[in-house]
Amino acid sequence: MKISIGNDHAGPDYKKAIVDFLKAKGYEINNYGTDTNDSVDYPDFGHPVALDVENGKVDFGIVICGSGNGIAMTANKYQGIRAALCWTKEIAALARQHNDANIISIPARFTSIPQAVEMVDTFLSTNFEGGRHATRVNKIACQ
Repeated sequence: MKISIGNDHAGPDYKKAIVDFLKAKGYEINNYGTDTNDSVDYPDFGHPVALDVENGKVDFGIVICGSGNGIAMTANKYQGIRAALCWTKEIAALARQHNDANIISIPARFTSIPQAVEMVDTFLSTNFEGGRHATRVNKIACQ
């Protein structure tokens, strides 16, 4: 499986832990995030992740910023993207099961690194349930 990840200055430590975890599981990673705590603009890292997912270059995306909101809003500007802001593994599972989310957004200032890794693991290992949820998901995109 191939994953794109992007983060701003709130998430370099989160990104490193997540990338290490995913590489140990054999995932291929496109890394668009910063590796420093120097202030940067989250859209610069959310756009390339969203483009990779929308264009089918990767299977899923992971984005990280302080609240998780700004970078999720950036990713969700793309028609084919359903970025879900998650702060527990249960929400990550539901984002996949019910919303067919293709990007997980992590709020670095409100979750721990182990919690973030657990959410990513849950997100990537949970399937979309389809059925009544597919009808709803099909209504999300603007026409």
